[in-house]
Amino acid sequence: MDAATSSLATAIGARVRKERQARSWTLDQLATASDLSRRMVINVEQGAANPSVGTLLRLSDALGVGLPALVETPEPAAVKVTRAGTGAVLWTGDNGGRGVLVAGTERPDVVELWDWTLEPGEAHGAEAHAAGTKELLMVDTGTVTLDIAGETFALGKGDAISFPGDVPHSYANAGKRAARFRLSVFEPDVGGRS
Repeated sequence: MDAATSSLATAIGARVRKERQARSWTLDQLATASDLSRRMVINVEQGAANPSVGTLLRLSDALGVGLPALVETPEPAAVKVTRAGTGAVLWTGDNGGRGVLVAGTERPDVVELWDWTLEPGEAHGAEAHAAGTKELLMVDTGTVTLDIAGETFALGKGDAISFPGDVPHSYANAGKRAARFRLSVFEPDVGGRS
């Protein structure tokens, strides 16, 4: 891990541990609630793992907090500014692509704003998110192919799509140049689900 990734992993680990302890949960209880191994929970809490977006979503759902609560620097102000280049890089592709969480709201209705770059040949697959999750995507440059529950959609510059995020889905770049898109994820009633 590079220094920025290591620093983010340490901060995420501290936040996961704080949320777990606030609930008086054991490591085993969080592992069961998130459907992750105990070893993975320990590695995340110790900052020894660079957890995938899927792992972070499982943890945030189990803890009843939004993903931004685990990765953003806590600020007491109602207005949060994320300066260019300072968002949380939560996915990196083999060819240099990145998924950056640039902003998010607090629960109960969490909205995440992402800045994605997929280099040629890269793809990112996502598990189904919590029930009721919705996603909005707009392509800035290049072409992006989405697979949403087995249906394929090809989008070019300026194209946009809205779709349910509570089904398996993926984003891919089969083009010859980088593709960049903005993604908003709406997850309702975080922490209020039974």
